Parts: sequence; C-alpha cells; structure tokens
Amino acid sequence: MHRPRIAITCGEPAGIGPEIALRAALDVADADCLLVGDAAQIKALAMLMAPARIPRALGSAAEFAAHHSELCVLDCPLAMPSQPGRLDARNGAAVLSMLDAAIDAALAGQVDAIVTAPVQKSAINDAGFAFTGHTEYLAEKTGAEQVVMMLAGETDDGMLRVALATTHLALADVPAAITLDGLMTTLRILRHDLMHRFGIDDPHILVTGLNPHAGEGGYLGREEIDVITPAIELARAQGWHVSGPWPADTLFQPRHLQDADCVLAMYHDQGLPVLKHATFGRGVNVTLGLPIIRTSVDHGTALDLAAAGLGHADCASMGEAIRVACQMVAARR
Repeated sequence: MHRPRIAITCGEPAGIGPEIALRAALDVADADCLLVGDAAQIKALAMLMAPARIPRALGSAAEFAAHHSELCVLDCPLAMPSQPGRLDARNGAAVLSMLDAAIDAALAGQVDAIVTAPVQKSAINDAGFAFTGHTEYLAEKTGAEQVVMMLAGETDDGMLRVALATTHLALADVPAAITLDGLMTTLRILRHDLMHRFGIDDPHILVTGLNPHAGEGGYLGREEIDVITPAIELARAQGWHVSGPWPADTLFQPRHLQDADCVLAMYHDQGLPVLKHATFGRGVNVTLGLPIIRTSVDHGTALDLAAAGLGHADCASMGEAIRVACQMVAARR
C-alpha cells in the first residue's frame, strides 16, 4: 500500500497559513505532502526555515505521481505579493484557486485527502466572491447534497468530537434551519462516517437540545418536542445508537461523555466553545459527507502573529489535521 498523499492548501497568504503548512509538512514522516499555494512565497519561506528542503514546484497535480516522495508545491500564483498581516482582496481569487486545485486533485485520485489552512472570509468576499466558509464551498464544489462539520480533539478524558446540525448561520436563522429531515440526514452522515472513516462500530451520538434546559418541557421552546425528539426516535427505530435531547449546559461532563463517540450540537457556538476550550491548538476540523477526505485546523488566520514574523505561530493543529487525514485514508482503505 502506498503512503498517504496529502494536499495541503496554504490559505490566506497574509496569515499564518503558509508558515504552518510548510512547518507541518516538513515534519511529516509517514505521508507524502503536496503544498498548494504560491510557489515563490513557499520557496522564500523554506529558504528561511529549512534551506536544505526547498519544495519542488509543480505546474499540475498530475505531476505529483512522479515526485510524491519529495516535498512539492503546486503553484497557484498570487495576483500581488503578500505582506504578512496585511490583507489584499486582489489575492482572493488565488486563495480560491488553491482550494479548487486541491479539490480537483482529490476528486481525480491524484491525492488521497486534503488539509486546509485557514482563509480570511472577508478578503474573499471583498474580492467579489460569495463565500461563507470552507465547509459550504467544499459541498458545492464536490456536489455533496449535505455535509456535516465536526471538530475533534484529544482531552484529558479522551477524544472529544462535536458535530453541528447547522454551521455558519446567523443565530436568528437557526431554529428554522433545524428540521426533521435535516437532522435525520445529519445523523445518517455522522453515523456513516464515524463507522467508515474512523472505524467506530455502532457509534453512540449524544444530541443536544436547542433551547436552555432542552426546552424545559416546552416552557422554553418547542423545538425539542416538535423536531429534535422525533428525529432521535426515528434514528433509534433504525437501530442507531442515538440519545437526547440533552441540555447543552450540563452535557459536556466526563460522566456523560465517557461512553459517547460524538456530540451533535444544534449550532456553531453551542458546541464548539467547549471543544476549543478543551483542545485549542490541537483540534481538527473535519468535513463529513464529502466524496473526498478533508480536515483542517481549529483556528483562524492569526494576522497579528503573521505580522510579528516567523516563529510565532504554532503548527500543532495543522500537524494533527494531517495525522487525522492519514488515519481516515487508512480507515477508508
């Protein structure tokens, strides 16, 4: 069996993405890495960080097959030279071209998985592209009907995984977005990928309520009664190991989590603050439901750290994202 072939997008060029992508790739011993970014920028960084290991520039992902034993960079040139910490919307199209190139390579089987460095949504939108996030963009580009955003990280009490029923959505729009069909599809994708991409037999999924105290029997909202509980009952009728709805404020305790494989939270800031508090800098973002494997870091572009110069950014989350991607490739095989 060949070593996993991982495409790593470098993200926002003015942020820490290029540095952490290169640092993490240099540390990888059990996979072949293809950086996807501006080759001139990556080579300049390599001259400062590891002059003995300058990545080989490629013009297409198809060339990686002949050079995958080397550290390579698929050239996606920037429109303008990038300055650390200073956004330039003129490079927004180039950032998207990195994503497109990695997605195309994964769909074509030229790489086994993609790992993404953070992008600056505002810079992409300022460039004239409607962009709400990696998760939604990947779903559109791969033709996935629905995807599930899940973050995972190792804690003192074991692995914590938190998936989301809704992703990058205004809080006022969340209740209407939680539907019976949507929850059933989310649970199906979540269960399938936990089994087939993480090797977990019969995963136990804990489902949160939407409202405080999971609705307090209807006194604090009826979403639990009208939508969430019926979805859980339907899932259990199919033999799925699903329980809830649990009050989110008391669910994240070891006594509840010790026998669980994943928590399904109803919205972004319900579950992720807990996970990031426990694992920040070591967490991994995984997009489930795609025809390709994609992981990412658990943080943003950190423009301030980029502006401070090389060596201030921590590449631990990027390294963990590469490791998890390799595990998912192995589990898939």
